[in-house]
Amino acid sequence: MAAGAAAGRDPGPGGEKRILCVGLVCLDIISVAEAYPAEDSDTRCLSQRWQRGGNASNSCTVLALLGAPCAFMGSLAPGPAADFIAADFRRRGVDASHVAWQPRGDVPCACCVVSAASGSRTIVLYDTDLPDVTARDFERVDLSQYKWIHWEARNAAEQAAMIRRVEQHNRARPAAERVRTSVEVEKPREELLPLMGLGHVVFISKDVARHFGYRSAPEAVRGLRSRVQPGATLICAWAEEGADAMGPDGELVHSDAFPPETLVDTLGAGDTFNAAVIFALSEGKSLQDALTFGCQIAGRKCGIQGFDGIV
Repeated sequence: MAAGAAAGRDPGPGGEKRILCVGLVCLDIISVAEAYPAEDSDTRCLSQRWQRGGNASNSCTVLALLGAPCAFMGSLAPGPAADFIAADFRRRGVDASHVAWQPRGDVPCACCVVSAASGSRTIVLYDTDLPDVTARDFERVDLSQYKWIHWEARNAAEQAAMIRRVEQHNRARPAAERVRTSVEVEKPREELLPLMGLGHVVFISKDVARHFGYRSAPEAVRGLRSRVQPGATLICAWAEEGADAMGPDGELVHSDAFPPETLVDTLGAGDTFNAAVIFALSEGKSLQDALTFGCQIAGRKCGIQGFDGIV
């Protein structure tokens, strides 16, 4: 469906290669309340908005705001929600030509309550029967157009096949033409955990770290380093504790958090962190600089509603 296309298929301005994010896009219906409501209560909200959501989709928003030519790959089904999402991709300048338009199913929808008092976000996701993109869909991606491809862990077997295709592509290319890869493993579901062994950069969540019994980011990075492939970088963000990472040299790198004066909205903060780190690394920054930049941009995001204003 042409409505999903944004910037076409050529590289970005000046021939610059893009960053592709593969994963979920959904409709977020966000209600901002004075405080999180009690169960079985009737509460008026301060404001309400529709927002394009989903981890990979949000990361595209942040990459676009940072000035990176980027593209999104995920599934949509025709209808009013998809029309809103496609229009927002276009507004942000995110190439959505790799969207897989499914003939049946509903666009996932998340009802989100943001507490103005604490900045917390509570999400109830209706993750529908809409099929995820497959390795066959990914075969249509021209890898020469991209310098970095990021996966939000979902349908692990299909995504592993996508990553293997990139690895095969890279083996036939000089170093300057290879595509870097990253994987975010946010949910501690057993079928997703093998994806930690793929990708040049692996982001794990606090929930995944705790699933393995770790109580801090540095502890998790040290303990789980053996699960990533040799030469890969492992990154774990821990909200107000900042983030820690370990690169190929085995040195532990840390950045403090950069909290805003007032915590306003944490919805999408993790997606913002991931995107900012990817952006910095793709620009040749050191792991320390990228980690610090990620924490800085995520902190700015927590001080505003939505994403406008992070740069």
